[in-house]
Amino acid sequence: MEDGGKSDGPKLPIPGKRNILITSALPYVNNVPHLGNIIGCVLSADVYARYCRLRGYNAIYICGTDEYGTATETKALEENCTPKEICDKYHAIHKEVYDWFDISFDKFGRTSTPEQTEVCQAIFKKLWDNKWLSENTMQQLYCDTCKKFLADRLVEGSCPFKGCNYDSARGDQCEKCGKLLNPTELKDPKCKVCQNTPRIRDTDHLFIELPLLKDKLEEYIKETSVAGSWSQNAIQTTNAWLRDGLRQRCITRDLKWGVPVPHEKYKEKVFYVWFDAPIGYVSITSCYTSEWEKWWKNPENVELYQFMGKDNVPFHTVMFPSTQLGTGENWTLMKTISVTEYLNYEDGKFSKSKGVGVFGNDVKDTNIPVEVWRYYLLTNRPEVSDTSFSWKDLQAKLNGELLSNLGNFVNRVLSFIAKPESSGYGSVIPDAPGAESHPLTISLAEKVEKLVAEYVEAMEKVKLKQGLKTAMLISNEGNFYLQANQFWKLYKDDKPSCAIVIRTAAGLVHLIAQLLEPFMPSFSCEVFKQLNLPLHFSLSDERGEVLLASRPWDILPPSHRIGTPQPLFKELVDEEVQQYREKFAGSQADRRARDEAANLTDQLNKTKLSDAKKQKASSSKSGGKPKPQPAADREITMARLDIRVGKIVKAERHPRADALYVEEIDVGGGEIRTVVSGLVNYIPLEEMQNRMVCVLCNLKPAKMRDIVSQAMVLAASSSDGSKVELVEPPESAIIGERVIFPGFEGEPDDLLNPKKKIFETLAVDLHTNENLVACYKDVPFTTSAGVCKVSSISNGPVR
Repeated sequence: MEDGGKSDGPKLPIPGKRNILITSALPYVNNVPHLGNIIGCVLSADVYARYCRLRGYNAIYICGTDEYGTATETKALEENCTPKEICDKYHAIHKEVYDWFDISFDKFGRTSTPEQTEVCQAIFKKLWDNKWLSENTMQQLYCDTCKKFLADRLVEGSCPFKGCNYDSARGDQCEKCGKLLNPTELKDPKCKVCQNTPRIRDTDHLFIELPLLKDKLEEYIKETSVAGSWSQNAIQTTNAWLRDGLRQRCITRDLKWGVPVPHEKYKEKVFYVWFDAPIGYVSITSCYTSEWEKWWKNPENVELYQFMGKDNVPFHTVMFPSTQLGTGENWTLMKTISVTEYLNYEDGKFSKSKGVGVFGNDVKDTNIPVEVWRYYLLTNRPEVSDTSFSWKDLQAKLNGELLSNLGNFVNRVLSFIAKPESSGYGSVIPDAPGAESHPLTISLAEKVEKLVAEYVEAMEKVKLKQGLKTAMLISNEGNFYLQANQFWKLYKDDKPSCAIVIRTAAGLVHLIAQLLEPFMPSFSCEVFKQLNLPLHFSLSDERGEVLLASRPWDILPPSHRIGTPQPLFKELVDEEVQQYREKFAGSQADRRARDEAANLTDQLNKTKLSDAKKQKASSSKSGGKPKPQPAADREITMARLDIRVGKIVKAERHPRADALYVEEIDVGGGEIRTVVSGLVNYIPLEEMQNRMVCVLCNLKPAKMRDIVSQAMVLAASSSDGSKVELVEPPESAIIGERVIFPGFEGEPDDLLNPKKKIFETLAVDLHTNENLVACYKDVPFTTSAGVCKVSSISNGPVR
C-alpha cells in the first residue's frame, strides 16, 4: 500500500499551513469489500487526499479495519476459528485489495490493538467523570447451554410482524420484510450456535445520555454543517435524528470480543461497536505517531474531513461528536463530511452477505487496469442519488471517454513529437516564440484557465465527480485545438505555428496528467514516464503552478527530450463484456459452484472419452454397433429424471385441503403446469409467489383432492421434519432448462413408470450438503448459471 506521506517520518501539523486530517469509514473486517464499499469510502477519500497533496497541503489519510463486535464473532463461528484469526485473515484481504486500487493511506491500521483499548477507555473515563453516562437494566436473551447472553445476530426465530412470519429472522432485523427487531420480540427464538431456546434475563448496561448533550451537539451541527459545506444527504439524515428526538444509547454489550469496560461492575462486558469504531480513527493515528494529539486535539490548526456511505452518517454527525463533546476536551471535530448513496450492481444491489456483485478481489482477474476501474467508479460516484454499475456502461466509458478522448489526445501529441525530424520533432519539445499572439492558442489558454479554476473550486468543495468531469473537458479542448489547427498541415506549410501548437499541446498533456493524478495515479505516472519527467505531481498556488494553466506553452521547456510514446488504453470488446457478465452473474457462492461443476464436468468428460474409446474398440472387434436400450431396460440413473428450472407464476390454497397449495408453474416453452404441494405448514403463501424452483416433470399425473398435479416441486426437509425449504436454482438460470447431473448424461424418460419405482430408488440419495447445495450423492443439481441450493438446511433429504 503506497505511503501517502512520502516523507521520512510521520507528518505532524505545521503552523501556518493547511493541515488536513482525512478519514474514511473503517470497513468491517468480516468480508471482502465490493465495489460499492470501495467507492463509498476508501476510494473517495483517497482522491481527496491525493488532491490535497497535489495542492501542497499538509494532509494525512487514516483508515483501517473495524474488527470488534458481533459480526466478527458470528463469522468466526461460521468458519470454526477464533475472532482474531478472522480479523487477521480479512485485514490482509482488505489490505491487498486497497493496494491493488492504489489507495494512498498514510496509515492503514486496525481496531483490535492495545492503542484502541487505551484511547477508548480514556474517553469512557472522561464521560463517566463528567456524568454523561447512566446505568439501566435491559432484558436480553440468555442461552443456558452456551452460558452467555446472545447478541442480536446470534438469535434467529420467526418474525413477529403480521403477514410476514419469516422463520429465519435475525435478532436485529427481518431480512424478508426489512423491519428492525429486538431479539426478545422474535417468536420461537433459537440460539444460532446450539439451536436451543434461550430465555429472557435481566442484564445491566451503560448508556450515553444524548438528550443531555443535545444543546452542545446542535450548536456544533448548526455552525459546522454550513462552514464545512456538508453534503445534503448528510444534513438530511442528521436533521431527521434531531427531529425524532435524541435518546439515551447503550454503549456496552455482553460479548468477549471487544474493548473491555474499565469498571468493576461491567468488567465482563465490552463497548458496543458503534461507540468503539469511530474512536478507531484516533487509535490508528496513535499507531502512526505518538504525537497523535497534535492532530486530534488541535481544532485551531487541523481540519477533519470524513468520507463514508449514507448508512454511517448518524455515527459521525451525532454519536461520535457527542462522545467528543462529552469528554470536555479540546477535540478536533469533523469539519466536512462527504457522503455517498448506494452503488447498485446491474439490475440489483451489491451485497456482501449474499455475495452479489463485483468484489475487490475479483477485479484483478478481469485484465482491466486499475486506472479504468478507478475512473469508472468515480464517474459513477453516487453523490446525490443511487447509481448503477453495469458492464456495458463501463465499456462505453472506457472506449468512448478514456480511449477515444483522453488516450487519443495524449498519444497524438507525443507520437507526433517522437517522429523523426523529417516528419516530426525527433522527440524534442520545440521552442514556440509568438504563442501569446496566436489566436487559437490564446482562446485555448483562456478556456483552460477557466476550467482549472472550476476544477479547483469543485475539489475544494469535495465535489469529486465534478472535478473529474472538468479535468476531462480539458482533454476535449485539447482534441478540438489539434483539429482546429490541423497541425499535420501546419508542419508542412507553417512550421513556426506548428511548433506553437505542439508545444502548447504538450504542456496540456502535462497539465491533464497533474489534474487526473488524484483520480488515476497509474495513468498520470505513465504519462510522466512518456514525457520523461520525474514522478512528482504538484499544482501549488505557492509555486505559481496553477497560474501556468493560463500559459500552457510555458509548462514544458523547449529542447526537453520526451520518452517513448505508448497507447494508454485498450479497447474493451463486446465478447469480453459478455464474458464478464456471465462470469460475475449470481452470487460468489454460485460462481464457485459453477467453477466446481465445470471442473467436475471436464473430469467426467475425460473419463467418458476414455470409456468411449474402449467401447469403440470393443464394438469394432464384435463387428456390431451398440443397440439403444428400451426405457424399461435402462439403468436407473439421474439421467432418466426430467427435472427443469421452473417459476411459480401463481400459488393459492387448495380449496379442499388445508395443508396443500396449488401452484401454476412455468416450465419453459410456454408450458404451464398445475402442481399440488403439501407446503402450507412450512412456507407462507406470499413466499411461494414468483419463486424459482426445481420441478420434476415426468412423474405420472396424480389427482389430489380433485385437482390433478402434473409435476412435483423439489424441497429439502430438516432431519426432524420441522422445517422444509424449496430447492432453488440461481436467479439467472433459464426457465425451462434441464437441471443436469454431470456424469449422468442421456435423455429423460417421457414418463416414469410408477411400477418401476425409478424416482423412489434415486430419491434415497438426494440430499443437501454442508454448503446447502442440492445433490445426488456428491453430484450437484447443476444449471447453466450454477448449482441449486436451499436457504439454511444442510444434510437434509430432498424430495
